[in-house]
Amino acid sequence: MNGRRSQALAGWATVLLLGTPAAASAQQAVLFDGRTVPAIVHDDAGSAKLAGELLARDIGKRVGKTPVVAGDLTACGTLCVVIGQKDSALVRAVAADAKVDLTALDGQWERYVRVLAPSKQHPGRSYLLIAGSDARGAIWGTVDLSRAIGISAWEWWADVTPRHADRLVVDGRRLLSDAPSVQYRGIFLNDEDWGLQPWAAKTYEPETGDIGPKTYARVFELMWRLKANLIWPAMHESTKPFYQIPGNAEMAKAYAIVVGTSHAEPMMRNNVREWDEKAEGPFNFFTNRDRMVDYWRRRVDEVKGFENVYTIGLRGKHDSALEGAKSPEQALAATTQAIDLQRGLLATAQGKPADQVPQVLTLYKEVLDVYRSGLKVPEDVTLVWPEDNYGYLGQLPTAAERARKGGSGLYYHISYWGRPHDYLWLATTHPGLIREQLDRAWATGTRKLWVVNVGDIKPGEVLASYFLDIAFDAKLLNKPVRAQLADWAKEQFGAQGPAVADVLMDYYDLAWERKPEFMGFSTVEPETPIRIGDYVRTGGDEAQARIARYQALLDKTEALAATMPADRRDAFFQLVLYPVRGAAKLNERNLKLDLAALYARQGRASANALAEQARAAHQTIVADTAAYNAQNGGKWRGIMDMAPRQLAVFAEPPYPKIDLAPVAPCGADARALAFAPGKPETRFMTVYGKGAVSDWTVEGLEGVELSARAGRLDASNGYAMRVAVKYDGKGPIAAGKIRCNGAMVYLEPVLQPFPAGDATPEVNHILSLTPADLKLAGTPWERIAELGSRGAVLRSRLDLPSSDKADATAPLVLPFVLGNKGDAELKIVGLPVHALTSANKLRIGVRVDGGAITVLDYETHGRSDEWKANVLSNTAIRTLNLGLLAAGAHKIEVFAMDPGFLLDRIDVRLDGAPDYYGAPPTR
Repeated sequence: MNGRRSQALAGWATVLLLGTPAAASAQQAVLFDGRTVPAIVHDDAGSAKLAGELLARDIGKRVGKTPVVAGDLTACGTLCVVIGQKDSALVRAVAADAKVDLTALDGQWERYVRVLAPSKQHPGRSYLLIAGSDARGAIWGTVDLSRAIGISAWEWWADVTPRHADRLVVDGRRLLSDAPSVQYRGIFLNDEDWGLQPWAAKTYEPETGDIGPKTYARVFELMWRLKANLIWPAMHESTKPFYQIPGNAEMAKAYAIVVGTSHAEPMMRNNVREWDEKAEGPFNFFTNRDRMVDYWRRRVDEVKGFENVYTIGLRGKHDSALEGAKSPEQALAATTQAIDLQRGLLATAQGKPADQVPQVLTLYKEVLDVYRSGLKVPEDVTLVWPEDNYGYLGQLPTAAERARKGGSGLYYHISYWGRPHDYLWLATTHPGLIREQLDRAWATGTRKLWVVNVGDIKPGEVLASYFLDIAFDAKLLNKPVRAQLADWAKEQFGAQGPAVADVLMDYYDLAWERKPEFMGFSTVEPETPIRIGDYVRTGGDEAQARIARYQALLDKTEALAATMPADRRDAFFQLVLYPVRGAAKLNERNLKLDLAALYARQGRASANALAEQARAAHQTIVADTAAYNAQNGGKWRGIMDMAPRQLAVFAEPPYPKIDLAPVAPCGADARALAFAPGKPETRFMTVYGKGAVSDWTVEGLEGVELSARAGRLDASNGYAMRVAVKYDGKGPIAAGKIRCNGAMVYLEPVLQPFPAGDATPEVNHILSLTPADLKLAGTPWERIAELGSRGAVLRSRLDLPSSDKADATAPLVLPFVLGNKGDAELKIVGLPVHALTSANKLRIGVRVDGGAITVLDYETHGRSDEWKANVLSNTAIRTLNLGLLAAGAHKIEVFAMDPGFLLDRIDVRLDGAPDYYGAPPTR
């Protein structure tokens, strides 16, 4: 991809500042020479005027001098920027004067020509012409020029302050932009109750007291900068419906934004607040059809003068199944009748055939069941395929569905309210998952409409950019996630972009194992209390390791924050530091409380210190949230809530305290002291006290080097010391003991066999194999980088035909070596994807040591308990009992049977293996 961020930026140089040598080129347009700026002239389309004003503000912010914005060419001096549609009188006149050929734009969707050309009629005058094939084509040309002069898409929404330039120069060579990859690219403002709505109502637009036209103007400007053209407006009960606030629809029209409605709102109606049951009766198509049809008719008549994409179909009053259906057959019949009626209403209102009015049917929740039961959807209607609310597309189009005139779209979440648990606070969906899911959508022809649920917009800035960049330029699917994040971060933070991308990747990797919102190990609908999490079920080592990983990430982030110049501190806090520290501190709070409970049962004095550290972690989240809302003079007051819906995981927990004996014996956690002959390694043990003061010494334990052989455990070190145990790989290790206040703890390090060569070692009775490390030539598998528990997974090719014959394709071969015989089981860990299309399943075949092939089916149904566990952990697991295995070499073969299966790892578990929550260690 040559480091490109979007196709619209390809083929021409970005901004050249401060008089670089190339600035002398005749092919360059000087937008500021230190003294003057060009006039900006727009055609008579309302959106072109707004685009000109946006560009003028952006230039003004860069150079301190704001261009004049005018509607005719009399404002032109030696250079003017001309913005408009190719068929407007203004653009036709300029094209004729400057001899610019615009025929390449004929019949095109959202494309533009940008070129610097001299006037033939006015010597000494030049035009920087931005001619769009349509209104949005001209807008994207303006936005790309704004980007070229160094304006971030997030300059207002995340305070990425434009920096002063003494000179602005852009490439003036002719550029014909590519068409957007996806025709309709949109955002859904949803679950706005805890951020966007209270901020708009009380801070940004108190005169409206809601999300009104002033707020939507800011949203639409952001959409411009992200090249999104479709909005599903906010629609919760906390928010007055979009069409009931004067000016909202008109503002969308002014910005050339297409308006649609969510899967729960057919015919542009927000039923949750627009349907009055007292006046209209029940929202029941079976008993109150005429009222419902009239309700739809009134709305489509009201909005017929606007550009819309109409959601059709039949659901309940809010996000629920349709009311009154007593059987699937009744639901199918009613939905069919409703669609017919709705299309008739649209045709009448628009004065043209229904198949010329853009419509979608979103196959969300029970609507998919109705569709699968035989719903005949008109050919021109776009089928919108949702993911399962947790990042995994539920189903994509078959070959027959791809051939439909209306095509296919998708609906995706980076924020969600619902079971098994919300994730409304921080946006942590892994971009590697987003890329893989969008890749399978693109490969199956799902290209008509992509909508992403952005929640409150903040703090989903990074992921919203990532999703919409790919929607505009699908070639970015071929670009590594880290590289794309680095390019994005460079736009916000300059040379520090790669370092910011490293932080973000670590942030998403940690949340991949479990999102911060899920760390209470609780559920919603029904809501359950938080409990001790699964990270301590192996004795605490896994929890301590996760705390350490988050602390290392936080240290790196805070060090980076300290280097940020003053004009980037607010932006870095909003985009990076707040989410990273919030995730780190919520993990620290919950994990340390879990450890405190565990250690209290063991009598460890460190339980009290851990509880206090947990309290401090919670207080940090509170303080950071207050700081967020106070930033920039209170600009964001009310936008950030650290406890959406006041769920149990967010509540401040009780902090336990145990009574300590004045002097008590010690304990030691030395389970990690397992070494391999010939393999130098350092491992760690923890010596802990059980009283207010404990003095300890190590005796014996020869053959290893200890970072400390004696110490005192007291409040200053949290009643615990971590001791490094270094083995040089040579010779035996003698047992030892810790003597502490008259008691002794025996230490017995283990020397376990370690296979030669590249074989995977056994660690804690587990051999954890990573399929992504294999050579794949001749197999139907491909490597998907930057995803999974170890940074890469394998995917069965998307063009692989499904087959009931398990060994129809060449297998993956995973060898392993057992040092000793023992009972074993296989744990085959995939990602919880769904079958690629309705014509496929989700199966693999597994064979061990040449035996029979076992077919494993990973399909889940509905919102089953298995599916809930899968999406909370980003794993899908099947196990095979292998019985007694002999010492020596073995092999596992894995056969792909269906397309799109994602294989993460395979664990060979022996007797005594601990039950890790995440991926087990491999060394």
